[in-house]
Amino acid sequence: MSPFKIYSPEAPAVPIVVSVPHCGTLFPDDIREAYNASLIAAPDDTDWFVDKLYDFAPSMGMTMITAVYSRWVIDLNRDPDSKPLYSDGRIITALCPSTNFLGEPLYKDGRSEVTDEEVKRRYDLYYKPYHAKVQELLSDLKAKFGKVLLWDCHSIRQVVPTIQKEKFPDLILGDADGKSASTELIQTTLDTLSSDIYSLSHNHPFKGGTITRSFGKPSANQHALQLEMPKVHYMDDAEMNYHDERAEHMRQLLKRNFRQLIAQLR
Repeated sequence: MSPFKIYSPEAPAVPIVVSVPHCGTLFPDDIREAYNASLIAAPDDTDWFVDKLYDFAPSMGMTMITAVYSRWVIDLNRDPDSKPLYSDGRIITALCPSTNFLGEPLYKDGRSEVTDEEVKRRYDLYYKPYHAKVQELLSDLKAKFGKVLLWDCHSIRQVVPTIQKEKFPDLILGDADGKSASTELIQTTLDTLSSDIYSLSHNHPFKGGTITRSFGKPSANQHALQLEMPKVHYMDDAEMNYHDERAEHMRQLLKRNFRQLIAQLR
């Protein structure tokens, strides 16, 4: 099975690729039995329903790529050498994690890490194809339009004590401290996402993971931005079920933002 799904534009194409790397929930048959069954029945660190939240993207001419396998198989937004993305003491799971964000062991045998050989195998099967496809999509659009933007979509529980004690801001825009996108695209996004309804943070506590940092090359007219949000802004208070009303408010804001970005990129 392919480690990703592609949703092609349903309207005239625009130079934006929407990536959802943490919505996958599947576990390959050859390793599934090694995991704690109670955890993988509903893998808690999944960015639940983010692919559904953004499913309007093709109707606006954007190409969308979504992950198939769980981030507990391999995390598509981590450094391939498991180098830490942050140095402030927060828990950062590895490329192939052995625990969840709360520090609970994912595997029945309680292993503290996945072997190098197994990490390499999963990298070749799942990580490398996803990243290669993202670059292919970006290159094709850049060849057509002269510039392109990757929008990387994420969500998180409203409170994750192993990352920070207080609630997360409503919207967190990450651009690798201004390195992954042009100043103009960053400012347009900040201006559009600013509202009386949602609080907005810039590069704190998340500044973009490996996808944003590796694909964002503004000097080459290839830009990347990451948007993180607590799940309660499109799910119910228990962060279990999709909430149509909350999601629709967020979708309208996201659509306004994309309209502004499309206009600027053109």
